[in-house]
Amino acid sequence: MSEQQSIQPPAIGEVWPGQGGIYAGFMPARNGAEGYNLILGEELGRFEWGQYGDESPATSMIDGRANTLALTESGGEYPAATAAHKHEADGHADFYLPAAAELYEIWLNLNGKLSGWVWSSSQRSALTAFGMTFGGGLQTSYGKDNELRVRPVRRFLQ
Repeated sequence: MSEQQSIQPPAIGEVWPGQGGIYAGFMPARNGAEGYNLILGEELGRFEWGQYGDESPATSMIDGRANTLALTESGGEYPAATAAHKHEADGHADFYLPAAAELYEIWLNLNGKLSGWVWSSSQRSALTAFGMTFGGGLQTSYGKDNELRVRPVRRFLQ
């Protein structure tokens, strides 16, 4: 019986070959969910969050994958989540728009290596969703009709 080998991630902030982006650190376990490695994809451009004035099914502050699936499967128009969901890199098509907590974890791990405002997949209200600046770690709510940058992420479980 052979022992399963553990795959070692690169240093935080370095490209993880074959994984679709840079290694953005480990997302700790929360609310009974297992922890995972975060891979941060390239910036896709600026998009509206979408559906200004409507409550969305994206209610999690910690699970961007669940939020993104809820948004893309809802039948509504959510340009930021759709762009992240459609992103492919290094043969991986499981990217999503990160939740507010995931963005904060990325900022903690990559502090000083990124800049600019980005969308999270976490809705704040019918009119707003959470955005974050990588420059200073500030999270605030923005009108869903504003255009912010989209940086998709994916998970790597060992």
